[in-house]
Amino acid sequence: MTAQPVTAQPVQAIHVQGLEKSYKKLRALRGVDFDVARGSIFALLGSNGAGKTTVVKILSTLLKPDAGTATVDGFDVAAQPGCVRASISLTGQFAAVDEILTGRENLVLMARLRHLKDAGQIVSDLLARFQLTDAAGRRVSTYSGGMRRRLDIAMSLIGNAPVIFLDEPTTGLDPQSRVEVWNSVRQLAGQGSTVLLTTQNLDEAEQLADRIAILHQGRIIANGTLAELKQLFPPAKVEYVEKQPTLEDIFLAITGHDRTDGAASADGADN
Repeated sequence: MTAQPVTAQPVQAIHVQGLEKSYKKLRALRGVDFDVARGSIFALLGSNGAGKTTVVKILSTLLKPDAGTATVDGFDVAAQPGCVRASISLTGQFAAVDEILTGRENLVLMARLRHLKDAGQIVSDLLARFQLTDAAGRRVSTYSGGMRRRLDIAMSLIGNAPVIFLDEPTTGLDPQSRVEVWNSVRQLAGQGSTVLLTTQNLDEAEQLADRIAILHQGRIIANGTLAELKQLFPPAKVEYVEKQPTLEDIFLAITGHDRTDGAASADGADN
């Protein structure tokens, strides 16, 4: 008999309540609560050691909590781990791609491991979706950082998981590659996927997330939309100042890219 979700198609794709986790004397999570709506991008924002990766590991069934409950796509992570794993894809902090293989070969390998029919068409669709068609026949060792990360995300999507975990997906990337990945994440949510994104990059959370939860020392200390979080501060004073471009603005302008450039002409360039 096929296992059924706890509730049929709940409004929340992810529900977390009272999660606790300790590593010996270190309390990594101290009662974490949050919900993620279906089809949204939810950013879990925090510094190194805040507990972000621990949350992702629990939600993806790689780690058991000491206390609390969590459901993903309606399945309990403790009682129905197999169903949870069938409902998710997970991309870690570093691209897990085979550099000896071509981009297409990496995707075909993953499709065959999942025993999917029409692997060729699935792979071609993903290559087009992530702007990698022209580079599909090249070894991944020749790819830029942004291209490798996009390929890594594409590999995790084989099987059409409704819930996607991205654990600091732009770690170590240059500004141009980071923008490429941001546009890929926006496409995922635009096509109906639910994305839980961990990051310590404030700009990344601001650019991508529908809701942002700030995780600090194992606790959620704020949770809301960007507009709601801004209301936590006193009203801004109106002052007339000359706005200076940031170094990132300068870099993107000089290299011919901007924050909305999804085509990324650097697909043909190496690191």
